Amino acid sequence: MAKGRRWGSRGDSIVLMLLIVAAGSICTSATNFQPVSDAHRSAAVELFTPVDGSFASIEDTYEAVQIFKILGIEGKGDVRGIACSLVSEVLGTSSSPLKELFYAVKVSSLLKCDAKDSHFEVTASILKSIPSDAKSLNDLYYSIVGLALIKNQIPEADVLLDDVDGIFQAIKALSQSDGRWRYSSDNPVSSTYAAGMALEALAGVISLATNEIEQPKINAVKSDILKLFDSIEKYDDGTFYFDDEAGSVSPLATTSSVVRGLTAFASSASGPVNLPEDTILGLTKYFLSIGVPGDAKEFFNQVNSLSCLENSRVSVPLVLTLPTTVVSLSSKDKLKVKVTTALSSRSPPLKVKVVQAFISGSKDVSVIENQELVFDEEGSLHVLDLPASIDVGKYIFAFEIVFHNSKDGKIYATGGQTKVPVYVSGAIKIEKAEIFVLDSDIGSIGTRKQLNFETENDVSLAANHLQKLRLSFQLSTPQGNVFKPHQAILKLKHEKSEHIFVVGNSGKQFQVILDFLGLVEKFFYLSGRYDIQLTVGDAVMENSFYQVIGHVELDLPEAPEKAPRPPLQRRDPFSRYGAKAEISHIFRAPEKRPSENLSLAFLVLTLLPFLGFLVGLLKLGLNLKNFPVASVPAMFAILFHVGVGAILSLYALFWLKLDLFTTLKGLGLLGVFLMFVGHRILSHLASSSAKLKSA
Repeated sequence: MAKGRRWGSRGDSIVLMLLIVAAGSICTSATNFQPVSDAHRSAAVELFTPVDGSFASIEDTYEAVQIFKILGIEGKGDVRGIACSLVSEVLGTSSSPLKELFYAVKVSSLLKCDAKDSHFEVTASILKSIPSDAKSLNDLYYSIVGLALIKNQIPEADVLLDDVDGIFQAIKALSQSDGRWRYSSDNPVSSTYAAGMALEALAGVISLATNEIEQPKINAVKSDILKLFDSIEKYDDGTFYFDDEAGSVSPLATTSSVVRGLTAFASSASGPVNLPEDTILGLTKYFLSIGVPGDAKEFFNQVNSLSCLENSRVSVPLVLTLPTTVVSLSSKDKLKVKVTTALSSRSPPLKVKVVQAFISGSKDVSVIENQELVFDEEGSLHVLDLPASIDVGKYIFAFEIVFHNSKDGKIYATGGQTKVPVYVSGAIKIEKAEIFVLDSDIGSIGTRKQLNFETENDVSLAANHLQKLRLSFQLSTPQGNVFKPHQAILKLKHEKSEHIFVVGNSGKQFQVILDFLGLVEKFFYLSGRYDIQLTVGDAVMENSFYQVIGHVELDLPEAPEKAPRPPLQRRDPFSRYGAKAEISHIFRAPEKRPSENLSLAFLVLTLLPFLGFLVGLLKLGLNLKNFPVASVPAMFAILFHVGVGAILSLYALFWLKLDLFTTLKGLGLLGVFLMFVGHRILSHLASSSAKLKSA
């Protein structure tokens, strides 16, 4: 069942070409899946590095540790110390929930934490007591898988199950006829996600059994697996996935659960689990098609599932990828192919063949058949020199992997032929480009202008409503064949409207004729200047361009009374942030100032009161006889006079430099200070005066 998924300058030409490639990729099933790369490692560091020295939960701790181990990331913070400390805390608490015990054991099995043996003994005892009385698949899963992990870490631990057949049957009893599982006997709803948990739990039962499980029971589970895979979904590009319609679990989490369960069961059960190669490779492609997830949980499900597939006993998928799907004839590029595992590990010795290469849409005409690529050991790439006869266009290459050692074919899954779209690009020849105005009645050429799209053009034309405008040019491939670009568009742009016309073709000849008599209404009878813009581009056209080639002055008749009006032009929302118009302002001429002598006379008059104040102090007999002698009153007296001087200085600064608000702030602070010290010194003087009178 198929479902939907998830310009003038050289720089402008490149941008235009990339946009066209992107548009084309939307319409084509993407089959060039890239394996896990350094981009995943960079994202893992950002998503899983502990925040403020700790992880949010023991589950998050396990996911971080597992991802760092799979991707070989080391030295990013004290992850081991933080994780093992949390493991000791969880295992050392008798009341820890079952789920936390499960993940604590998982973290310890990865890091080999130095937890106390007594903690593992207590945890094993708790987990071992659960399966016999478990009422749900979750309890069975956490307890059994946890016991299996303890067994791998501490072989002498008492973790073997007593009633293996009963527990195996209890889990099997929750299975359904379609291969899905229920979470409990009381819940009739079956789930694909639960099927993955059940398979992983059954794998744990097999590893914890004192005797080998009967083969008919193992075969019954394998039959359930095949039934489960009968309901697998797939996209048109060969990706396979599972969807859990019973709950709110995403397809990624569901598929990841099934893969973990499948690989765990295949590793524990005797005999192979026979699944088609294209199914295993389709699951791998599904995980790789996600790219680099930005969510930690999705990232874990993707990378952990790919690791399970790479280390499984079912089949190890190999991924054939192209570092680039665009090959340039101008640069004489070679077609390069790389074959690795999903985690970018090296593949076994093999060779890659192009079984067939054909132009997209014409499968019957092959340009390459049964050609082997040359292996470049230095770059671990398989390289193909394109034949001289190949022309620009979009091709479909069908590759096939052949192992040097036939035994590797039983270990690795290649999925048969791998089809990848390849864009062969080149410089398109643009010839006989011209633009001219035709007389509508007799077809005579009024003004002819030659165009050269390799340089800038600036033609100037004039026409009225009785004339026509014709633009024509020829396009051909490097091999001289007809080339039809994805886009050939002519635009006429007026200050109040713009109009787009598709440039048609007949063979190599492209032309468009605009009859202004029939376009006056479409042009809203707007006379004036129209800029002429031409866009020619394609995914395989290296010299795609968008160019303003000039303008035409149109003289159209006056609009009738009921003629349509041009639509309102859309305003650029960012125009408000642009440069504003310059504001011109003429200030009022300053008033005439008084003469210098008059200003000096006024200054003398303002200083006379101060001089009178000084003379008055001398007449009154100013002295310091009452200045306090004691240290504390003397200090307050000095501070009082300093405060008065500071206020006078503040007045001077206000006159010379400060503004009113700054002056008032300073005056307020100095006023409070002066009031405090003034009150203390006046209190001292009053007390001294009272003592003199009483004496």
